[in-house]
Amino acid sequence: MTEQHDSAVDGDQALEAAVATSEPAAAEGTASTGTEPSSQATHADVREAESGEAESADAHGEGASRRRPAKTADLEREGEVAADFLETLLDIADLDGDIDVDVDGDRAAVSIVDSEEGRVPRRLVGPDGKVLDALQELTRLAVQSATGERSRLMLDVAGHRAERRAALVTIAQKAIADVRATGEKASLEPMTAFERKVVHDEVLAAGLSSESDGVEPRRFVVVLPG
Repeated sequence: MTEQHDSAVDGDQALEAAVATSEPAAAEGTASTGTEPSSQATHADVREAESGEAESADAHGEGASRRRPAKTADLEREGEVAADFLETLLDIADLDGDIDVDVDGDRAAVSIVDSEEGRVPRRLVGPDGKVLDALQELTRLAVQSATGERSRLMLDVAGHRAERRAALVTIAQKAIADVRATGEKASLEPMTAFERKVVHDEVLAAGLSSESDGVEPRRFVVVLPG
């Protein structure tokens, strides 16, 4: 399902102020989900924790509750709530942008894209996507407030995540080819949790395994021989 909500506005100071207030909340949300796995964790543990959604105390889920599996209708509802929230935020900030809503696997996917009236300010992505990450957290909190359920919604602005994902797939594929050719593990550059998850998924799909090493903000993926 894909829907589009139009918003024709311009200017971004109010929105950036709102996003700035969400950064402490984002940090708290990360803390509440538990720390990332050590470099010795299983691939499944790494993928779950690095997606920012792990709620279990250990690999067996003992000691904590998990988010219930979301149905398509629930994800569509998340997307609609997020779209309404973002549309209002854009209106308040007097910014251009259309809102695209979709369902991507087991999560809602919402994108702020250029409209016929103008471009989405790229400052909403920010250096290394930090403003985008804060805006995503703010949107997730708005959805949770409206639905009572913790949201795993993914937000993109002006195709930033889509472009980065494509680049990461290329990086992962090269590392996979190198590991297969040499039989030795390959360490990649430091990445965010979102970026590491993309790489882990690509490695898993290729039939190899991977793990994370290092300490934030320089945590990185290590691709292992089969």
